[in-house]
Amino acid sequence: MAEQQHADVQALVRQFQEDYGRIADEIHRFIVGHAGVVDEAVICLMTGGHALLEGVPGLGKTMLVRTLSEVLDLTFGRIQFTPDLMPADITGTNVVITTDRGGKAFEFQPGPIFANLILADEIN
Repeated sequence: MAEQQHADVQALVRQFQEDYGRIADEIHRFIVGHAGVVDEAVICLMTGGHALLEGVPGLGKTMLVRTLSEVLDLTFGRIQFTPDLMPADITGTNVVITTDRGGKAFEFQPGPIFANLILADEIN
């Protein structure tokens, strides 16, 4: 029984290593020179965590998150934190549309919070 559990754990570890390697290799094709940050972001995502990426503008933080979402086929959402940020900027809002019959109706336009991977940018 213990040997079977040990073998199962080893198989899971091997599968994790393979998955991690494929994901990291694909991201490294687009993000060059930030191996540590890429590795930590992938590990964070694979373990169900959240990440805080700090740095001056232009380091590729948005590109990293967008690339991660593309590699994993996840939807990407970005929230730009500004002093005038409103709840609807995050959750979405109802907009008036013209229907096929020429009438008017409300349609919900979801905000970035409905994405699989969300970047909260420039939190001050």
